[in-house]
Amino acid sequence: MKIPAPLQSVVDELSALPSIGPRQAIRLAFYLINEGKEHIRGLSLGIAGLGSIKVCERCFFIHQNEGPLCDICRNPHRAQDIIMVVEKETDLLSLENTGKFHGRYFIIGEISKTGFLEPWQKTRLEALKKFITAPAPAGLGGAAAEIVLAFNPTSLGDLQASVIARELAPLARKITRLGRGLPTGGEIEFADDETLGAAMERRS
Repeated sequence: MKIPAPLQSVVDELSALPSIGPRQAIRLAFYLINEGKEHIRGLSLGIAGLGSIKVCERCFFIHQNEGPLCDICRNPHRAQDIIMVVEKETDLLSLENTGKFHGRYFIIGEISKTGFLEPWQKTRLEALKKFITAPAPAGLGGAAAEIVLAFNPTSLGDLQASVIARELAPLARKITRLGRGLPTGGEIEFADDETLGAAMERRS
């Protein structure tokens, strides 16, 4: 059965999102229709507002500041030479919410199961290397005090950590992993604050 073009357009867009298939997309579209025009208008305005969000040129997290850096990277009270490498923005949010880490972050993006970095990830990594090797105050002057590899405690996470460690080992006095307070096979994004805090304190 053919559905109206506007509905089909929304279904197509929703089904392109992570973890949402065509069946779930059409259920969501009908939900929005049943919620009414005001709800649709509010959601539309919220989505349109995402266009004003920028990506930090140093860590690749989001912000709305006038300059190129996010709130964390431009905070003079954060340790600039302690860098936690995470896979996703949601991992950064989960770790930051613990209040246990006072360095800065770097989002590498999801690494494929092959362990190979995509061209855009290599570009990001080069930006980090450039920051570390650049003379102060623009950079760290050659080496980070510590690079923390905050990847999921899974076989894939271990592979990801080994790939990044190999790339950054010459540029850090110490490279650590989160402690195994995280359950093996779990994901950072879904761990509670206490567990994540313990994992950061036990990093080695």
